[in-house]
Amino acid sequence: MAGEWQRYAVKALIDNEILLIGDGYRAKNQELASSGLPFARAGNINDGFRFDDADCFPEVHIARVGNKISQPGDVVFTSKGTVGRFAFVRPDTPRFVYSPQLCFWRSLNTDVIEPRFLYYWMHGREFFIQFKGVAGQTDMAEYVSLSDQRRMHISLPPIAEQRAIAHILGTLDDKIELNRKQNETLEAMARALFKAWFVDFEPVRAKMEGRWQRGQSLPGLPAHLYDLFPDRLVESELGEIPEGWRCSTIGEEVTVCGGSTPSTKEPAFWEGGQHCWATPKDLSSLRFPVLLDTERKITNAGLARISSGLLPVGTVLLSSRAPIGYLAITEVPTAINQGFIAMKCDGVLPNVFVLLWCRENMDAIVGNANGSTFLEISKSNFRPLRVVVPSNEVLTNFSKLAAPLYRQLAENEHESRTLAKLRDTLLPKLISGELRVKDAERFLEAAT
Repeated sequence: MAGEWQRYAVKALIDNEILLIGDGYRAKNQELASSGLPFARAGNINDGFRFDDADCFPEVHIARVGNKISQPGDVVFTSKGTVGRFAFVRPDTPRFVYSPQLCFWRSLNTDVIEPRFLYYWMHGREFFIQFKGVAGQTDMAEYVSLSDQRRMHISLPPIAEQRAIAHILGTLDDKIELNRKQNETLEAMARALFKAWFVDFEPVRAKMEGRWQRGQSLPGLPAHLYDLFPDRLVESELGEIPEGWRCSTIGEEVTVCGGSTPSTKEPAFWEGGQHCWATPKDLSSLRFPVLLDTERKITNAGLARISSGLLPVGTVLLSSRAPIGYLAITEVPTAINQGFIAMKCDGVLPNVFVLLWCRENMDAIVGNANGSTFLEISKSNFRPLRVVVPSNEVLTNFSKLAAPLYRQLAENEHESRTLAKLRDTLLPKLISGELRVKDAERFLEAAT
């Protein structure tokens, strides 16, 4: 299957209608709306697409954008500001409109250029060197223009080898994507359960409104669980809550602590470190709220300088400043810097409950923050926040339902990290021609 690789001028590929490259539509503010196709900016691109907070471009005006709308097989990268983030438009990726912060390369002849191979080639050294070589500065931000891109070159093996390379690497990425979709479902299930039980008090209201009779199951909740809930709401300092449940503060229900940063100028604290040491940056890149590892490690000597020490597995972390609101449950013993509120769930509240309570009450958390340079929620301002504590029986059964969801989520994330490391090992060798397809297949079989 291996054959000679050929180097092509991008301009020649464009002129021969084999490749199309383009940038985004320069939309005016008044053209954007709350509904329509996502208007994708750099912040929506990072090894995939996240459109939750994207502006939208109304479909009734879509003719204005011309070809600046996504198609399956497009290779997308950020070309202004944060330069060099990549994504591949899959068949199931929602259609979106490109902003000027993005560029796309689109194979017009898949018998010459396999789209997914093109995506992986862009992660290789040949593209990286050219990309960084032409990146200029405009308004103090990096920028790679279309004319710069047209001056680049691309090395391609025969199409059969392109497809084989794309298949090997794509199989790994497809499994990672499957795990991601499954994790989205798992997290949504846990959040929906928390909201129904502890925010809307849906089981209690079903009893009060006569929608449930003893021994009856309703969608999402079997009869034996309905029996655990009271049949009326009572007034409290937090408004109406289920009878028998109590009002408390988060500081009374969990152990709240913070961390610190030992001197970074002291090698004995860091060199050869074996303990995870987290900063909010470690949480900022998480797709899902489980912390599996940290960028930096700390030594025993450094750990001794942190009063909170090594926090146990299952600790809930909340970034307390710049910004407030990153959340995760630790899957490894972890020390933390001063940018966190850590919650050790050593009382009746399970960690999944505490995590979801933080997410549901984020407005109140931020509202208790202060600071002139940036907002920060201190431990003293966090501990008094009010929480409704359900009965032990309800909490036990919530944990039985929700904890396995997060265990599966964490297992999926573990697997995805392993697959990503394997992909990142194979990719540069395959894209450079250093490793041939048959050798990669044997390596993959041995590794999996």
